[in-house]
Amino acid sequence: MLMRAVTVSRFGGPEAIEITEVPVPTPGLGQVRIKVGAAALNPVDAAIRSGIFGGEGERLGLGWDVAGMIDAVGAGVEWKVGARVMGLATGHREPLGTHADYVVLDAGAVAPAPASLDDVQAATLPLNTLSAVQALGMLALRPGQKLLVTGAAGAVGGHVVELAHREGLETTAMASLEDEPFLLSLGADHFLSREADPAQASFDGVLDAAGLGRPAIAATRDGGSYVGLWPGREPESERGIRVGALNVQANGVQLAALSRLADLGELVARVAQIFPLEDAVAAHARLAEGGLRGRLVLIP
Repeated sequence: MLMRAVTVSRFGGPEAIEITEVPVPTPGLGQVRIKVGAAALNPVDAAIRSGIFGGEGERLGLGWDVAGMIDAVGAGVEWKVGARVMGLATGHREPLGTHADYVVLDAGAVAPAPASLDDVQAATLPLNTLSAVQALGMLALRPGQKLLVTGAAGAVGGHVVELAHREGLETTAMASLEDEPFLLSLGADHFLSREADPAQASFDGVLDAAGLGRPAIAATRDGGSYVGLWPGREPESERGIRVGALNVQANGVQLAALSRLADLGELVARVAQIFPLEDAVAAHARLAEGGLRGRLVLIP
């Protein structure tokens, strides 16, 4: 039995995308197979496509997020066929990613999908909310401390603002001026235009979702903490600042807690546009244009 999967076997722009027929994967020990209902397209997919993570000469799958229904389970799994779930894929060789008709994931990478959201909305959550909660964990700030979030209107940055508000952090959101009302509605205490110099203030921690690097670390107080989202691109430490970069991990327990927050209305799922799976090239082209508020989502 064959299925469609979005893959790349050469690196480049959107034109490198292929819709490939591959065997439907079979779940092994401790795994589940999900019939994909929807899968978000993230900047990291463009990074894989362009060769940033290597793998030349291999066939690489794309897609990290998935929402859908379990249709087969391996041995040693408590999940039942028919359960509606969302999950995070972190391997894109064998098995391939989530931009496909089916995907196999470890059972521990899966959580119940929010009952209040459809698959398209739920598919925007796993990678971005897990990135947000794990990055905040790396910053290790206490309630009342000051946090700067650059790129706050992006998918990860917006969720950081929401979660930081819940944790009692005094949060400054940095983004375009037109995003100020939205970010204040998410719980930001203060707003800073992205044209401003972030070092005009001093923060206990900086979550640099925009990848500013040096200007962002300049805004971090002596002995504070800085976390970026792209390993290898973080600036050098200075003034006793703890510097780190997130390598997001699949975590079904964390994802289940985030799913509950979405059902409580405390995490906003933002969908920019929907594309059918066979139009993955067009979706990648739209991602490259930029200016998105929310995620592009592919549906089989």
